[in-house]
Amino acid sequence: MAPHPFKTLNIEETRIARDVVLAQHPDVVVDFREIFLQEPEKEGMKLFLDLEHSSKPGQSPTSKRPSRLAKCQYDIIGSDKIPEYHESIVDIGLKKRVRHEVIGKEHQASLTLWEFEILVEACKRSDEFQKAIAEFKLPEGFELVVEPWPYGGLDLGSENRRYFQGLCFAQDTRSGNPDSNFYAYPLPLIPILDAHKKEIIRIDRLATGGKGDSLTGKTHSEHIVDHCQSAEYVPELLPGGTRKDLKPINITQPEGPSFKVTDESLVEWQKWRFRVSFNPREGAVLHDVHYDGRSILYRLSISEMTVPYGDPRPPFHRKQAFDFGDGGAGNCANNLSLGCDCLGVIKYFDAVIVGSDGEPKVHPNVVCLHEQDNGIGWKHTNWRTGRAVVSRMRELVVQFIITLANYEYVFAYKLDTAGGITIEVRATGIVSVVNIDPGKTSDYGNVVSGGVLAQNHQHIFATRIDPAIDGHNNTVLHEESHSAPWDKVTNPNGNFYEIRKTVVNRSSGHDAAPEHNRTFKIINPNKRNPLSGNPVGYKFVPPPTQKLLAAPGSIQAQRALFTNHHVWVTKYRDDELYAAGRFTLQSQLEVGGVHDMVKRNEEVTNEDLVIWNTFGLTHNPRVEDWPVMPSEIFQVHFKPSDFFNANPAIDVPSTKNEASVLVGKECCLEKL
Repeated sequence: MAPHPFKTLNIEETRIARDVVLAQHPDVVVDFREIFLQEPEKEGMKLFLDLEHSSKPGQSPTSKRPSRLAKCQYDIIGSDKIPEYHESIVDIGLKKRVRHEVIGKEHQASLTLWEFEILVEACKRSDEFQKAIAEFKLPEGFELVVEPWPYGGLDLGSENRRYFQGLCFAQDTRSGNPDSNFYAYPLPLIPILDAHKKEIIRIDRLATGGKGDSLTGKTHSEHIVDHCQSAEYVPELLPGGTRKDLKPINITQPEGPSFKVTDESLVEWQKWRFRVSFNPREGAVLHDVHYDGRSILYRLSISEMTVPYGDPRPPFHRKQAFDFGDGGAGNCANNLSLGCDCLGVIKYFDAVIVGSDGEPKVHPNVVCLHEQDNGIGWKHTNWRTGRAVVSRMRELVVQFIITLANYEYVFAYKLDTAGGITIEVRATGIVSVVNIDPGKTSDYGNVVSGGVLAQNHQHIFATRIDPAIDGHNNTVLHEESHSAPWDKVTNPNGNFYEIRKTVVNRSSGHDAAPEHNRTFKIINPNKRNPLSGNPVGYKFVPPPTQKLLAAPGSIQAQRALFTNHHVWVTKYRDDELYAAGRFTLQSQLEVGGVHDMVKRNEEVTNEDLVIWNTFGLTHNPRVEDWPVMPSEIFQVHFKPSDFFNANPAIDVPSTKNEASVLVGKECCLEKL
């Protein structure tokens, strides 16, 4: 049977796509960046899904099956040795290229991990860089570490060449442990790589001053890390070791999981049914989400994330990563470990990645699927009889984790027994730091250890919600609750408040308004709840988090226009998947993102539409964020609103958990 149209490309399909591309470019060098699933056009996919859902379980329609397509991103290197970026769409079944695009030089392709290796090697070859490092008197046993980073936004007037930068640190190797924390010893140098020449073309020297010092003054001594302190986090290097009084908690499911996975993509759990795919830019994606046979979502993904830094000293105005667009979240996905990243009875999903030669290989365990208990789902005690009925809230979790140099992000989609979906992001890892002179403090961050300044920054995420609430023609409205004026007839005691509903008629951006309990509802205006008479729908309250703080018109602000609103509503178009547009690396302006989408001013009532939710963290670091930051957790709750005729979790069993036991008396005795 042919693979499902939403299923991630396998190794054989990836290899076919590579071979087709190579055949199109016989006399040049082809450096591959990515090969991944090109999702079918939506109109054809709607027909396919209608047939699929109307067929018998386990069967797929053989007619009107969308073509299996691969998107191939690669560089062509001709006689001038300067890479030219191409994108091709290959029909796997026909073994034929069906679309081809040469990307203009104004856009930069997303980076690859092997390009980072070029930076590190270039630093070793660069006499200028080696001389700069030699100006510092590092203690014996310390070695240089260069950490590759995206270059950031190009300054206005700069030549648009492909650059990378490296953040420099010293690692104390005296313990012999390769995981000794080098971030505790930052060095004030940033080498700049010309990726085409593969040479270090410039070295930015950083200011290390504090309050009252100039933005560019070089005030450090040659003994640059003598005032820095060890800050280990791996258990075997902790000075006092780990806690000895923490006893295990085991998550067990003696009868196995309640979910079922078929075709390495179709997940069925309780009344939920959906598919999981994985791609190098967005990571895990949910498709065709149904509850009890009713459609809720066509597609759900994390679309983008930007991390701008608030240190005005050059070159930190360029310090702004787009972790999905610049390099790809999926590319940085962890290979998850049983019993560590996900607990209980786990199902893992693999992905396929390619090297620069296009040869595919399995990227194992990039997504984990498991159930978890999330406390009481609902409860009521009949005070007359004393009987309590309590039902637990169980969630099915689809999770992936990415590591981006110093930082980790944990992304999870949580589907629950009450028909709700929670989008969760956890930020952890090690804060990005620079060197600061002894005894100084700064307006640009917080000193978290000797000689270590953690710079102020933001993490701003964008989720993409492609709804299908009982069908693909939906409408968005926002609902607010307002105090009503005193009125002798309608509000004689002043306690009445009114609900105001505003339909979003045209593509546009909107903001959270917690003072009015602004709630966004995605409704199907063509189907009404038989009890309330309201259109069936789902709702969410956008987290009222701070928007981008960089000044309007700045490079940071211009390349992240998607951060201007908490909620965007756009009309669906194929291939519009990215909140900040297709190309973010070294951008100066967001092109093709949600800001451009809403400019079309399209009608979005009773239409196939997309909702984008932007939220995030303004992170002014604490000492407690060092050396590894405790997780900061953000959640967006997507809940049914007049979609059902009653609490959909009312039939969840109120079974007593027989594994629960009373604690032994000895644990509660006071120590004398």
